[in-house]
Amino acid sequence: MDEVVLFNPGNSIGNFHDYHEAVQTAQIYRDRHLDSGHVLVVKSEHGEPSFDIFLAEQQLKDKKQPSTTERYTVSKKL
Repeated sequence: MDEVVLFNPGNSIGNFHDYHEAVQTAQIYRDRHLDSGHVLVVKSEHGEPSFDIFLAEQQLKDKKQPSTTERYTVSKKL
């Protein structure tokens, strides 16, 4: 089962159309920022396939969704 998470798209570290490029960039970011915690590669639930990178701590837990919140599916957790 896919894990669906909420993020503010403005908090994205990067946006990619290629999954492997997104994972590689996330690994580099994690290696350079060891104190940042887990890094997630997520896929947008609508439109053309695109992958974003977020810090796990930026996940929105509040069920009240501001208009800037988007749903993503976790593709990889680093």
